[in-house]
Amino acid sequence: MSDRKPPGMPFETWVDRQIREAMERGEFDDLPGTGKPIPGLDRPDDEMWWVKQKVRSEGLSMPLPPTLQLRKDAEEALRQAKGARTEAELRRIVGDINERIRKAIRTGLSGPPLNLMPYDVERLVSEWRENRR
Repeated sequence: MSDRKPPGMPFETWVDRQIREAMERGEFDDLPGTGKPIPGLDRPDDEMWWVKQKVRSEGLSMPLPPTLQLRKDAEEALRQAKGARTEAELRRIVGDINERIRKAIRTGLSGPPLNLMPYDVERLVSEWRENRR
């Protein structure tokens, strides 16, 4: 495709002709993915798709900002607390995450706003007892 567009020929016509001739020569026959759907075509537009794809393909992980990591840890702690085998285990799990939340509120963490308050231990214990019946 090193030919130059002839003067006076519309650009699109010239490009279309180049593609058609290459197809006739079979230059597109052995491309990877031929005959398969385009991956991700049904996903919503995302400007950072290529960065995310590169991170996945390289097996990399990026640490979350401290506030987001604490939110994630708090959700996991709540999940663990609800599945605790004993009341003492539930109180320990919730107490540990509450201490981290209180410290973050006092000292501040970098990242987006924390938007997290300590969990109500007694309410969680009450719910835990109800679910055990």
